[in-house]
Amino acid sequence: MPSRPNASTVLYREVKRKLLARIESQRWAPGQTLPRESDLAQSFGVSIGTLRRAVDELVHEHVLIRRQGKGTFVAQHSRDRFLFQFFHVEPRGDWPLQAEQRAAEFPRVETLAFERERADETCAAALRLRIGDPVFVVQNRLSLSGQPVTHDVICISAALFKGLTEKRFLERAGTVYQLYQAEFGITVLRAEERARAMPASRQAARVLGVPQGSPLLEVHRLALSFGGRPVEYRVSTISTRAHDYLSTMG
Repeated sequence: MPSRPNASTVLYREVKRKLLARIESQRWAPGQTLPRESDLAQSFGVSIGTLRRAVDELVHEHVLIRRQGKGTFVAQHSRDRFLFQFFHVEPRGDWPLQAEQRAAEFPRVETLAFERERADETCAAALRLRIGDPVFVVQNRLSLSGQPVTHDVICISAALFKGLTEKRFLERAGTVYQLYQAEFGITVLRAEERARAMPASRQAARVLGVPQGSPLLEVHRLALSFGGRPVEYRVSTISTRAHDYLSTMG
């Protein structure tokens, strides 16, 4: 039989749940500093050790960020976070790695289409919608060093992103996930991905500049917010002629 969690484990999980609830309700907005650990521990009626254990886990999950000498902050989406956590395409590389690594390059993003459509079976299932519910479908082309590498097809609920327009999307100040967080209060915390090899369709060949039928990597991503709530379904078709999809584990 599996062992039952002890009292300290139950307590820190409860503290973590309460912290998440306050962050999700934006009692502490993205970028805001949390109160001192001693004050939080007192308000929750727990020891600083228990409070710190919950905070440590939220830092590990990219919900919070610690800055030495400045405190603990609610994580904000940024270009750096996008490159670190959500963008995994890099120029081709093999082991042993060279001593000097190339700095991560932020992709050039071109929006090819922005449409209001009806959810198909796949998008509806991923986002927990009904087939036919209104959705926004966006197509982006991402290039590195002037070379097209990724064709993204993004599906999001029109009800969840009420008021989103093509103009607002195109004129966003940062990444797509920054837009979700800053203008709609929706924070992408993590993503689940499935990758498969696919021959280039006519559309993918045209967008990425590769021969039709050539091998491509297709990555299906479900972006999740608090409580595992799905907020975006994305299919990324990636040309690997000169680039790799890098996965870091640990």
